[in-house]
Amino acid sequence: MNQPHRSTAFLTDMYELTMLDAAIQDGTAERDCIFEVFGRRLPNERRYGVVAGTARVLDAITHFRFTEEQIATADFLSEECKDYLRNYRFSGQVDGYREGELYFPYSPIMTVRGTFAECVILETVILSILNSDSAVASAASRIVSAADGRPIIEMGSRRTHEQSAVAAARATYIAGFDATSNLEASLRYGIPASGTSAHSWTLLHVDEDGQPDEKAAFRGQIDSLGTDTTLLVDTFDITKGVENALEVAGTELGGVRIDSGDLGIVSRRVRKQLDEAGAFNTRIIVSSDLDEFAIAGLRGDPVDGFGVGTSVVTGSGAPTAGLVYKLVEVNGYPVAKRSSGKVTYGGGKSALRAYRSSGVAVAEVVHPLGIDVPRKPNLEYREMTTPLIRDGEIVDNQPSIEDTRALHAAARKTLPWEGLALSRGEVAIPTHFIGFPEPTE
Repeated sequence: MNQPHRSTAFLTDMYELTMLDAAIQDGTAERDCIFEVFGRRLPNERRYGVVAGTARVLDAITHFRFTEEQIATADFLSEECKDYLRNYRFSGQVDGYREGELYFPYSPIMTVRGTFAECVILETVILSILNSDSAVASAASRIVSAADGRPIIEMGSRRTHEQSAVAAARATYIAGFDATSNLEASLRYGIPASGTSAHSWTLLHVDEDGQPDEKAAFRGQIDSLGTDTTLLVDTFDITKGVENALEVAGTELGGVRIDSGDLGIVSRRVRKQLDEAGAFNTRIIVSSDLDEFAIAGLRGDPVDGFGVGTSVVTGSGAPTAGLVYKLVEVNGYPVAKRSSGKVTYGGGKSALRAYRSSGVAVAEVVHPLGIDVPRKPNLEYREMTTPLIRDGEIVDNQPSIEDTRALHAAARKTLPWEGLALSRGEVAIPTHFIGFPEPTE
């Protein structure tokens, strides 16, 4: 479901408009330019990244319109610049990797072509979306790998900004999470919603003497949601909680959730207790500040699903993807800055990904736009970039969120086995540059 939009034009940094004004004054505003989004490295020496936020970027670009209120507050601009902003419409071209695709250092994730004036002022809004969403999706993908096919619910809304929570839920779903607790994300993007009760529900129920009445809480939930619900059993004593849950719901109880303790030890104890009571189909769901490492540590334990919050919505230690938006070409000439530790390759780029016949990816091949590159006969190649905006209009037939989710699942399967490792190390697929001079530093 689409929501009403407000102007995205002031989701920006001031220096973009001061550069625009200066370019209008010195006659450089209309120079043809190519800007490129890429990352020089992957955060925390991870093996791969996940592109997310592309659809939100396209939406933001089409709603990049300056209101009179915004222009009136920009009193640092010349009248000529203000007139330009009144009539601003992005009319250029955008190409990029498909959302849900994997990326690696220097992958040209997004290329923006147009005049300097219309491209430069899009920098902040593009980066703010891609950096946040890609960071969350990259973390979520690692968590999905660690879960070994067991379902995962995103439940981190209370640990981030209220709008970031919606975007994060979307990014986690693309990466393979199964549901979200966030109702706005469910409404806006059609993500399955999931949720039952918190500890406050159990604590609400006391008897006439003011003593906790856990069974009354469970009974109320069962009466409302049915026996297939999941009961939170660790408000007090877990063993007694499971006993009370089975007494109220019977052996057809859908699931129990554990939100504390040593989850490996506790889950094994609870599984034994459930099986001895005949509740063989009752699922065990665990939460409690889980990340990919904690989930990987539960491999082999009788856990049927996970609830993940804080870690995933904050990128699990990498809250930004570290992507940059750099000018790489002016009037057909490659340009690149020379800064220590910040290698840049000038010129517009495209990319191929090379695969063995088995479908395993072996290389990212970055080359100049419009240039054919030699291909090895024993490898298969796929074009990585696709048209996203043409002459200011979003290209028709953009993929649905379900298509994007399926694309990511397929892309992750192309990684070599070491590429799925959670430990720090070399990127899963090396990036090769063909047709470029040595990079500047």
